[in-house]
Amino acid sequence: MANLISITIDDKKLDVELGQTVLEVARKAGVDIPVLCQLDGLSTWGACRLCLVELEGSPRLFPACTTPVADKQVIRTQSEKLNKYRRMTVELLFAERNHICSVCVANNRCELQNLGYRLGMDHVRFPYLTPECNVDASHRDFVIDHNRCVLCTRCVRTCDEVEGAHNWDVMGRGSNSRIVSDLFQPWGESTTCTSCGKCVDACPVGAIWRKEAGQSQLAKHPSMISELVAKRKVKS
Repeated sequence: MANLISITIDDKKLDVELGQTVLEVARKAGVDIPVLCQLDGLSTWGACRLCLVELEGSPRLFPACTTPVADKQVIRTQSEKLNKYRRMTVELLFAERNHICSVCVANNRCELQNLGYRLGMDHVRFPYLTPECNVDASHRDFVIDHNRCVLCTRCVRTCDEVEGAHNWDVMGRGSNSRIVSDLFQPWGESTTCTSCGKCVDACPVGAIWRKEAGQSQLAKHPSMISELVAKRKVKS
């Protein structure tokens, strides 16, 4: 029998299994916590910090995706403080690169854009960095536009953990970090890419897209990743 513990999440008392994360418990309880780098079926990265929650008794904020539940834990997923930090995080993501939603292939289908709407972001209070970011269209079928990348690494983890190719990785530090193909080779010259397109579906924004997609026409299916992983587990 599962080892059950008692927690309280948003004033709702629950008996849950030990070993789960706050995010897992919240989702099972129907509590929606915003995420960007997290994707079901992939390892946890904990980079975007949009899933921050409050734990009673601590002044710190904790990422729900990596924080395990504990007995008698009191969790709050919605507050003015949390919404303030989440909105600031989204604003910083917009300021860090060159996101022009109106001409993006993922316009109206973008997780970052949807988070901006959800958190009430109507402007960016921080200076735009406007970095010089390349667009790599050397691949026969796909394009990667670093201007739109949010460094969630969902493409990296999908390519490594699901496809097993590990074409993608991260190079550089801080605002100079970039997603790279092989050892910083043009994507079209990669010797590891299988052209499977899983990274396109995993990407939450318009950073990786199919060449036939026009403005606001990019259709993504991120749930395909978790469905594929689940089917493989059943077969094994």
